[in-house]
Amino acid sequence: MSVTVKSIATPDRVPLTRALISVSDKTGIADFARTLAARGVELVSTGGTRAAIAAAGVPVIDVSDITGFPEIMDGRVKTLHPKVHGGLLAVRADPEHAEALTTHGIPVFDLLVIDLYPFEETVAKGGERQAIIETIDIGGPAMIRAAAKNHAYLSVVVDPADYGAVLTELDGHGGATTARFRRALAAKAFSRTAAYDAAIARWATDAVAAETEAAAEAEPTAPRWVSFGGTLVQAMRYGENPHQAAAFYRSAPARAGVATARQVQGKALSYNNLNDTDAAYELVAEFDPAASAAVAIIKHANPCGVARGADLAEAYRKALACDPVSAFGGIVALNRTLDAAAAALVTEIFTEVIIAPDATAEAIEIVAAKKNLRLLLAGGLPDPRAAGLVAKTLAGGLLVQSRDNAVIDDLDLKVVTKRAPTEAELADLKFSWRIVKHVKSNAIVYAKGGATVGIGAGQMSRVDSARIAAWKAADAAKAAGLADSPTRGSVVASDAFFPFADGLLAAVEAGATAVIQPGGSMRDAEVIATADAHGLAMVFTGVRHFRH
Repeated sequence: MSVTVKSIATPDRVPLTRALISVSDKTGIADFARTLAARGVELVSTGGTRAAIAAAGVPVIDVSDITGFPEIMDGRVKTLHPKVHGGLLAVRADPEHAEALTTHGIPVFDLLVIDLYPFEETVAKGGERQAIIETIDIGGPAMIRAAAKNHAYLSVVVDPADYGAVLTELDGHGGATTARFRRALAAKAFSRTAAYDAAIARWATDAVAAETEAAAEAEPTAPRWVSFGGTLVQAMRYGENPHQAAAFYRSAPARAGVATARQVQGKALSYNNLNDTDAAYELVAEFDPAASAAVAIIKHANPCGVARGADLAEAYRKALACDPVSAFGGIVALNRTLDAAAAALVTEIFTEVIIAPDATAEAIEIVAAKKNLRLLLAGGLPDPRAAGLVAKTLAGGLLVQSRDNAVIDDLDLKVVTKRAPTEAELADLKFSWRIVKHVKSNAIVYAKGGATVGIGAGQMSRVDSARIAAWKAADAAKAAGLADSPTRGSVVASDAFFPFADGLLAAVEAGATAVIQPGGSMRDAEVIATADAHGLAMVFTGVRHFRH
């Protein structure tokens, strides 16, 4: 496919004489249109937008009067017409384009004001498939791309927040727009259509993936193209470090969590706050709130204490006991509505963020006493079984994979030792496996009585993780005045197999009595024999939980 390129000078300032307006979100459009009309700008509009502008007493031309063709097919076809796209795409300094405009009676537009059908919102609300399909905009993206491509001659506005900027630009340049202003609007317009198309592609791809999984097809296919997009939620002061720029974007479809949360109080969240809060909430969501209360305390994206309890207050006390030193300045996530008792306990030490599905009025009042403490109410818990894609950037590329949605309740556990775990050990093994999924590899978690008692994270050697977890548990016990380490009589979870028996022996030395791990090592027989020799019960999951 060849492209004709002509060298034609483009203007800096373009007077605004005619605008095409077509928006789903009518917020502020009547006032904006009235101000444009008062400046002598001719307004052309479509369907409901034209009706809204006319109802405000503003003169407006129906686009059908220009095209000579009515809207058809329930509005699916209304702006896909040469007299619309010709008026957007014409290079006015090109004699051939100018002649075509005259020959076919095509009016040019200096401004396009437009948004897109609410596809992302419809998906987020759980709309039916056909309702979602009907919100896939066709004419809107086509017009946006046409106007943005031709930004040498016209401005394209895709965000109501920019109405004021357009008027300020006109005020500052005698009713005209500058090339720099038009370029900035075009860049934003291209970003909007890219994010919109990314949302549609993700929805369609996820639907196919779900159908593939339901059909038990063996080999899921990687799409030829992949895209990710989002809408700005918050520009941040900096990223992980002060010299890095950062921003937070909401993507579609949305899962309950930090992206859906309402911040009730506290100062602005930082990049690290959001990253850690997401890690905490994803972890605590592993626990069904109908079965038990659960609390997770996170520091630098790793848990430093997780526990279940009859209520949130009990769960918090147990979680805090695991590593109270690291919990200082941490993130606290809860799987139930934050109540006054739990709020009182959490606010006893310095905490950066609390996130929960909801909070009582009493709890909100208690947290309010700590004015810098952020309280986020997410409105629900993320589904740990949810499918979807996650991505990580590389130099010049992306690594994309499906979300780790393996849940212990769905796994076929296999006892591989002579001794099977007791009922209490099995409950703690399942508990610890929910936690180890969310600990950076190499990961080791000791647990007892529905609470973590030692966590080893992010070590190059699995045996080091086992030793660090035991060492931190011993320190916590000493600080609490306990006679012995809580790892005595605990169970241990390992996110991946033990490649040698040394990691298991470190857990034996710490006092663990039962082990849960994926299995699959060439030395499984040696590790199992070591467990048998020390009277341990060992369970294989067949599933690994590496987390990098």
